[in-house]
Parts: sequence; structure tokens; C-alpha cells
Amino acid sequence: MSLNIKNKIKSFPKTPGVYLMKNKNGEIIYVGKAGSLKNRVASYFNRPHDIRIEKMVSEISDIDYQMTPTVIEALVLEANLIKKYLPKYNIREKDDKSFLYLGFSKEVFSRVIMLRGHEVEEVKNEKLKVKSDNQKYKIGKLFGPYTSAGALRTALDILRKIFPFRDCLVFPKRPCLQYQLGHCGAPCANLISQKEYTKNINNLKLFFAGKKEKIIKKLSKEMTIASKKQDFETAGKIRNQIFALNHIRDVAMLRKEEEKNIDYGRAGAKNIFYRIEGYDISNISGTSATGSMVVFLNGEPDKNEYRKFRIKTVVGPNDTAMLREVLSRRLERAVRDSYNWPAPDLILIDGGKGQVNVAEEILKQYKLNIPLVGVAKGYDRKQDRFVYDEKNIKLADFIANNKNLLLKVRDEAHRFAVGYHKFLRKKSLLK
Repeated sequence: MSLNIKNKIKSFPKTPGVYLMKNKNGEIIYVGKAGSLKNRVASYFNRPHDIRIEKMVSEISDIDYQMTPTVIEALVLEANLIKKYLPKYNIREKDDKSFLYLGFSKEVFSRVIMLRGHEVEEVKNEKLKVKSDNQKYKIGKLFGPYTSAGALRTALDILRKIFPFRDCLVFPKRPCLQYQLGHCGAPCANLISQKEYTKNINNLKLFFAGKKEKIIKKLSKEMTIASKKQDFETAGKIRNQIFALNHIRDVAMLRKEEEKNIDYGRAGAKNIFYRIEGYDISNISGTSATGSMVVFLNGEPDKNEYRKFRIKTVVGPNDTAMLREVLSRRLERAVRDSYNWPAPDLILIDGGKGQVNVAEEILKQYKLNIPLVGVAKGYDRKQDRFVYDEKNIKLADFIANNKNLLLKVRDEAHRFAVGYHKFLRKKSLLK
């Protein structure tokens, strides 16, 4: 690192924003977001990284930054700058499918949808239609690309408290939990007018276009009009929206993402794969067959994310076919509803080469590029052997440094599957 860059980083603020890395020709080669600009940018130079990051760092001749009031606005600005400049270390390949986009469906009550890169290509070709119960929904306005699914999802969780919106595939018969939480106006029960709902959607679009100040100016005008009409209930609601926009609490929003994105090298590669999902199948001669999905975030189990799968299509003892069903159902949801079913960074399966091959087929079917690890010889731990793509150096390093974590994920998936299997057996015996 040159002395000029080193001194420049010292002057960076410890506040949210976006940093722009440039080469000797002044071209922007990478755009990133940060909760603390100084800490995040310094991390590229004070610890080891993988080959791709080291190559990028070797090309850096200058670094600029733009501060933002909040981390959410850093997320929005990052996406808009990536779209504008197409930096080569952000857009690694023209057909990169790993990025996420935010879409709004063309419906009377528009739905907010997270889309993968390959889906966006279909949107551009006017082919994408989200299917549900034989109905089809076209996608309208698109924002992105976003490099972090977790950060985007957190942003939506925060913003829907200010501008409630629906994310259900079809209207439920009655207001759901999201309405009770204040996250949706319940257009399904006519509890919000089309005009009011459309205002929320338009404000969301303005926010993701980086125009928060325009929203506040517009809301302030609406509040004044409501007050003059002595509609104090509406004026109070708008006042609360303005206050919430000016006081977004997102300090910790990127903390986990920054831990995830920084490659700590061989000595501490724990955070390379932030979301790890473990899968196992449990049955006795094919009866009461179940599949489990456990989730570890940053090395710790998150039981709120666990899922159970009751096998529906396989008859008789066929663990591989059962795994195929479970992964198909899970990954189909990752593609169809990535907001509620985010794709994992790493998939771990209790099984050997046969199970890993099945998982690879399912990933290929859904056009997902997610690393896979199988743990052969099962739960007794006597001959634990990891099955994976040995050409993937990053994955190999991770396994070498995190064997205990991966075995912990495997054991937890087994425990969860067995528990649900026993429940189903007991239930069937009581019938």
C-alpha cells in the first residue's frame, strides 16, 4: 500500500457510506458499502485475503468515499453506483447470477420481490412471470444489483415498518401476522385503500432510487395539507413516517455482512460462508420419512430459520430420492421467494458422493451456484470424510479450518430430523 493511500485512509470517517476504489487510470474498479468507512477500507490492507481480493488491492491507486446518513442508504447508493460504473471487481462476469435485484410486481397491490440475476435477464426479455396457483404476475420496476442478500432483506424489514407492503404470493383469506406486526396494510381485507397502498410503494421506489429527501419533502407537504383540513389522524401518521425516515436505526445492519465479506485468511476463515444450511433424512424402512434443514449464521445456530420437510413423493427406503425432494422444495422457494427463503452460502449434507451428486443436479436445475459439502459415514463420527469439489481452494481452506463447525451442523441436522421423525411416528401410532 502506498503512503498516500495509507494516510488517506487515516482521514476516513467512522460513519456509514460507500467507498470507490480506482486504478492508476482513474477507473473505478470496485464499489463497496460500509457501516464504518475507515474500518472497512483499512481491512483490505491489514490482513490476508484470497487471491481475487489480493489482485484487486494490488491495482488500487486511489480510494474515494461518499458518506450517507444511514447504512441502508449506503446499501442503496452502492447498488446505484455499481449499476452506473459496472466496476470489474463487482461485475466479475457479464452473466453473473449471484447478485440480487429488487422488483415490484405489476399488480393492483404491488408485491415486493427479491430476484436473482438469471431471473432479471428473463425480465429484460419480457419473459419473467411469477407463478402461483395458476396465476401469473409480471415484474415492473427493478432496482439493483445488490451484493448482499442479508443487508437487502434487513433494509426491507426496516422500511416496511414505515411503508407497509405485502409480500404474499396470493391474498390470504384473512389478515395475516404481517398485518398484526404493522408490516402490511392488509389489502386482502380492504383495510387499506389502493391509493394509500400505492403511495407506500411509490415511496419505497423513491427510497431505492436514492431520493429519501424527496420523500420527506413530499410527506411534509401532505402533512401540512392534512393539518389544514383538521385531519389530525392522517397528519400524525405522516409525522411518524417522517420521524422514522430521519431516525432509521440500522447501526448493526452491516456488521454481520462486513464480517462475512472480509476474508480473514487461513488462520480464521470462519466467516467466509455466513449462512450454512445442513440437511439430513430420517426414516425407518421408508415410514414416517422426514427431512430437516438447520441454519447456522456466522457459526451459530439460528433455530428460527430451521425447517422441517415431510416426505411426500417417495415410497419405501430411498434416502437419496428423499434428499432430492427436500432440496428441490427448498431451492425452488429460494428462487421463487428469496425474501423469506434466502439462499445459503454453503450447503452441508449428511451423506457421501451419491447425495452430493443429487444436490449438484438440483442446484444446476435452479441455476444456483452454491458450494456443497457432504459428510460421509454418518453420525457415528468413526470415519467422517468430507466430500466436496477439491478444486475449490476457498472451500478447501474453509473445511480445513472449520471441521468442528461443519460436524456440529451435521449433528444438529441429524438431531432435528430424528426429533421430527419420532413425532410423526408417534402421531401415526395414535391414529
